[in-house]
This record gives sequence, C-alpha cells and structure tokens, in this order.
Amino acid sequence: MAEVDPAFIQPTEFRPKVKVIEADEIPVIDLSGNTNDIVLEIGQACKKWGFFQVINHGVPSELRKRMERVGKEFFDQPMEDKKLVKRDEVNPMGYYDSEHTKNVRDWKEVFDLLVKDPSFVPASHEPDDEELRMLTNQWPGYPSEFRDTCKEYAGEVEKLAYKLLEFISLSLGLPANCMHGYFKDQISFMRLNYYPPCPSPDLALGVGPHKDGGALTVLSQDDVGGLQIKRKSDGEWIPVRPIPDAFIINLGDATQVWSNDTYESPEHRVVVNSTKGRISIPFFFFPAHYVMLKPFEELVNEQNPARYREFNWGKFFATRNRSDYKKRDVENIQIRHFRI
Repeated sequence: MAEVDPAFIQPTEFRPKVKVIEADEIPVIDLSGNTNDIVLEIGQACKKWGFFQVINHGVPSELRKRMERVGKEFFDQPMEDKKLVKRDEVNPMGYYDSEHTKNVRDWKEVFDLLVKDPSFVPASHEPDDEELRMLTNQWPGYPSEFRDTCKEYAGEVEKLAYKLLEFISLSLGLPANCMHGYFKDQISFMRLNYYPPCPSPDLALGVGPHKDGGALTVLSQDDVGGLQIKRKSDGEWIPVRPIPDAFIINLGDATQVWSNDTYESPEHRVVVNSTKGRISIPFFFFPAHYVMLKPFEELVNEQNPARYREFNWGKFFATRNRSDYKKRDVENIQIRHFRI
C-alpha cells in the first residue's frame, strides 16, 4: 500500500477533512462498581451516544496484549504468506487486503474468525430459500500461538459481551437474561484490523461511515487512535480517545430494533494517518441465524407503537454480507427498510 490508488478515494462527503470536535468525549464506565449505578450510566450512554468505554471489565490485560502481538506478527508477514488463508465468497473467514478486493473502499488489512466454529448462516438472502451453509475458520501456520490466543481471547470477550447485554437489558427495564436465548447458536465473529500508514490520509478512510448490524460490538484499540463517532445532536465527528486497558462498546442495529428506537445504532468511521499503523480488534456479537428481530413487547404500547416489522436476522446478515464481495446496483439493506 505504497500509494493511494484512485479507487481508494472516498466521495467528498466521506472524506475526513470535515470539522472534528475534540472537547466532547464518550462516557467511561467502571464495571466494578455498584450494579444499579452501572445500569444507570449505561442507559444514559446508550441514549446519548450509543457508545461508551468500559474499564475493570474482567478481560486479562496480559491476554489482550498477547492478542495484539500475535495480530501484528501475522500482518507483518509477506503478502504471499498471508494470502494462504485468504477469504473469498465461498469462505468469508480469513485474511483479506482491501487493495485486492472487488469492492475497494477501505485502507486496511483484515483477518476474520468465527466465535462458534462451525457456524451456520443462510445460503442466500432470498426470503423463500431455507438452505443453510456452514462457515468454518481457516488458521494461519504463523504465528504458532495465533489460533490458541484468538480462541482464548474470544472466549473472554464473549463473557464480557453477555455481561454488557445484561446491563443493557436492565437499563431498558427488562430482565437481565432476556436476550441470552437469542445467542445460543450465535454467528458472532471477531476481526483483526490493521490500518497501515497512508501516504495521503486526506484521500482515504480506514473504514467509511457505517453502522454495525448485530447486538453490540466490543472493540479493543491500541494507543494510535483513529475511531470517530458521529454525534447525534449535530452530526459532528467525535474522536474516541484511547484509554489503556479499556474496551469501546457500541450498540448495533439489532439492539436498536429490540429497544424500539429507545437506543440507536450509532454511525462511526476510522481515519488513517501517514506515520503510524494501527491495530484494532472488534468482537461482533451476533444472534443466531434463525432469530426473528422485532421490538420487545414490553416496550410497545399505544403511546409507543412498534416501529419495525418483524424480520429474520440471518437473512438480514446474508444480504449485508454479500456486499463485501460484489458491488451491488441497489442500496445495502438497512433496518430502516423494515420500519413501519
């Protein structure tokens, strides 16, 4: 990635030259505190931002550092070695370099892995197609501890994701475990992102503006920074300050639907710089493919009617996932397409 290819140049409205506010920051929540206080703080953060950071979360710091180290060792390999585990349309788990995909848009390298291996997802987005396909992980031979470290790390972050889901449920006035059943056969996955230094950072983005589709995302980022969220009150981009040993949490579309728009899935992006590479590790907490998404009945009444019609999460995922490999003539599906 020595030069910025014209294909990387973002449409003007997506370029990071817009005004960025430095003063406002998303909340930092200590998970070792009183449960009632945590629930209140998370509820307030979800309403205002859809984003927050957590400390004292229970994931060992040593494991997190080891995860970043093996990720960096993998990405530092020659391209021909990384491409031995290259993903494709048949198997979307593994390595890809945005420079070599058909849908070039982001300045980054990626390695994806399933939390539950194997996982089953709809074979297509067609409503009447009930066929499933099995996804499995593919693992590089180097670093030798890559596979075991990824599996150990994913297991610890999964525990944190369930804990956060309980706090979010309580903040909505629902039972703590009301969402657990949706994740019995989860299709969650973890991603290692590497954003190389970019010679023309004003012409590219690490990741363009987007919203996450699942329940929530648990993100580890290094000390370089680059994540920005769009503030709902005025649309300004707010940088998320790296905090040592903190995880960044953001809500996804599924939680927005379940909450009947009480909480909103926030728009965010990643900017790059010309001097430093950046490693980040998001854990995307996704329900099972057969889960039907609709607002919780406890949150719906005459004064607050349901704002979404019921739809299948797996088909929603399959439709969005297709756009990773092929440019489409129609807009990528969003939850607003199911709004009543």
